[in-house]
Amino acid sequence: MTGAGRTLLGFDYGTKHIGVAVGQELTGTSTPLATLPSHNEQPDWDAITHLIEEWRPAALVVGLPLNMDGTEQPMTESARRFARRLEGRYRLPVHLADERLSSVEAGRLLREAATDSGTRRSRRRRELDEVAAHLILQTYFSQHPRGGPPQRDAAEES
Repeated sequence: MTGAGRTLLGFDYGTKHIGVAVGQELTGTSTPLATLPSHNEQPDWDAITHLIEEWRPAALVVGLPLNMDGTEQPMTESARRFARRLEGRYRLPVHLADERLSSVEAGRLLREAATDSGTRRSRRRRELDEVAAHLILQTYFSQHPRGGPPQRDAAEES
């Protein structure tokens, strides 16, 4: 699919969980989709493949964790490596999006939306990862409105 009508999947990479969101460039909106497990820093590639086959995205967006001053942190290289692996496995363009404060903002949004104070902590954690992925896609869309110029591919970022 060309231009602004493309579907994208966004990822909030973590060593234990990976949040996933789906979005549309035409509307510049995204929706939290899933939280996938990661074991020993190895993503659940079967689950990722299933989502890619189901949604058929034109591109993927991976959140790039940075310190507040823009410098890299220990997870930065892990996220870049995950992005390169996605690109190699699925032969799709992979873009990086600054994810500073995405988890903090996701937590705030979930607290505001909470109507059931008995929500289990594990469920909130899964939702947090999904909402963080949603915010990563929203950041990407705000930086590249309606299919604007893409960021460099993940392979070029290393």
